[in-house]
Amino acid sequence: MGTSLMWNCIITRVSFSSSRLKPHLYPFSPILSSIFSNNNNNTRRIKFRRLSVKSSSSLMSSESKESPSNNPGLHSTIDDATKGYLMQQTMFRIKDPKLSLDFYSRVLGMSLLKRLDFPEMKFSLYFLGYEDLESAPSDPVGLTVWTFSKKATIELTHNWGTESDPEFKGYHNGNSEPRGFGHIGITVDDTYKACERFERLGVDFVKKPDDGKMKRIAFIKDPDGYWIEIFDLKTIGDVTSEAS
Repeated sequence: MGTSLMWNCIITRVSFSSSRLKPHLYPFSPILSSIFSNNNNNTRRIKFRRLSVKSSSSLMSSESKESPSNNPGLHSTIDDATKGYLMQQTMFRIKDPKLSLDFYSRVLGMSLLKRLDFPEMKFSLYFLGYEDLESAPSDPVGLTVWTFSKKATIELTHNWGTESDPEFKGYHNGNSEPRGFGHIGITVDDTYKACERFERLGVDFVKKPDDGKMKRIAFIKDPDGYWIEIFDLKTIGDVTSEAS
């Protein structure tokens, strides 16, 4: 859909009051209302010749925004070879693990699932997420495999020595030029209550829930300046309804 509709019809002796037109029932009621508003008897012979009306997707489209026909390049049939794939981790390079571990565990409530150290290359990896550690294996190798089976974890990469290097200027967070990476998102129970708590804990804000045009969504920063979007399931549907 979305192409022009060509109307070639004759409407004979149509009788109705223009004031009774309902836009949600008659999508072309503004056109019809203007036509009939000057007719005292609300009766008129009208001849429409090739009236071209461009339909909107909200009125005419029978397919969702997410369908392949509305998203060039999107494949509807998933290759069987990918059926075991999952989105497992997002990696941030961090300056000081002490500050980052405090933030992600104390402020955001994540648990440290696994730590991997690479002495020869002088870096460590910290994997954090919202998982029940009681179900985790006790042996180190099994714990690694268990960690890598979990969805949506955070991998913090620490190159040894950056925390005490006066020459180290920090990492690019993707939100200044040249822009690239944007943010991760955390679902909370209540955006406003969560942000009140973040404020008490001294967290840096990019945007508070009532700032800007898009209300009830917030953005905070972690110790390295990476952005984190904060939202709740009670309001996200309303916030994005017009874009849906």
